[in-house]
Amino acid sequence: MTRYGKFVQPFCLALAVSTVPMLAATSAQAQSADMTFFVTSSGPGKGADLGGLDGADAQCQKLAQSAGAGAKTWRAYLSTQAADGKPAINARDRIGKGPWQNAKGVVVAKDVADLHSPANNLTKQTGLSEKGEGTNGAGDSPNRHDILTGSQPDGTAFPAGEDRTCKNWTSSTQGAAMLGHFDRRGLRDDEPSKSWNSSHPSRGSEGGCSQADLKSTGGDGLLYCFAAN
Repeated sequence: MTRYGKFVQPFCLALAVSTVPMLAATSAQAQSADMTFFVTSSGPGKGADLGGLDGADAQCQKLAQSAGAGAKTWRAYLSTQAADGKPAINARDRIGKGPWQNAKGVVVAKDVADLHSPANNLTKQTGLSEKGEGTNGAGDSPNRHDILTGSQPDGTAFPAGEDRTCKNWTSSTQGAAMLGHFDRRGLRDDEPSKSWNSSHPSRGSEGGCSQADLKSTGGDGLLYCFAAN
């Protein structure tokens, strides 16, 4: 082998090895660009005070942008209740028509009707973050399966009166927010425990809407985000 050949072989091998992570990263980013659904890897950090629907949508948009999917219009799956002369808003009406797929390309629901039917494919395995990573669920430590929704099982808002949205996502103290279990697991083998969007209201010693309160029942102020276009 020539001196030139001895040099070229190790160089080519090193180049090939160094290229593998770059190709993997490019592939992952391309896949994330096609993502139309995710569970947030983090919330704003102020409990259920999300800055209203606008603040929640901004959180979805920010995380999608960080994952290479910011060209889409992202909406948080949240309802609000009628208050102060303003009508209720239904989560199901905010998120587009579908279909929606996670960062790995797995479809979680074909359309709005499918999403709110027992046939939807939202599970612990498919409820990935914007990074394509799994989220802790029941049985994990810490459990983070409670997702803020403020919604009834059909994706509509609760009637005015008893708070189920932590004052329309502006309170980090007093109130309550309806939560869903993205992993479809709870303390009992019943429909509420298995509900992805309407399992139980938040509660806690600080009033029900603080970050600590959300963590106390197995949550972390996380959201469902859907691409609406």
